[in-house]
Amino acid sequence: MSDKVMHVGDADFDAAVLQSSEPVLVDFWAPWCGPCKMIAPALDTLAEEYAGKARIVKVNVDENQATALKYHVRSIPMLLVFKNGQVQATQIGAVGKPQIAQLIDKAL
Repeated sequence: MSDKVMHVGDADFDAAVLQSSEPVLVDFWAPWCGPCKMIAPALDTLAEEYAGKARIVKVNVDENQATALKYHVRSIPMLLVFKNGQVQATQIGAVGKPQIAQLIDKAL
């Protein structure tokens, strides 16, 4: 796991994501979710590649239900790209690294 991927929860979501000066890709996931585990290596790689330009953040939906409810997370993995505190893009389900990179690129 990359040390560039931040794990945030209900308490620090606003500070880490909404108030970020750079775009943030948020991965809503859970430890029991197979597809979530499948995209984790791609997220780790992207976190390294986009260091300094964009952030990758993971939110465990089992432990942070308030944030998951706020963003209507009904199925995981769910990726949301935030820029200036607003949702710029949404991707539901496991996709490959190129599709995830495209989401980030659109927000840069």
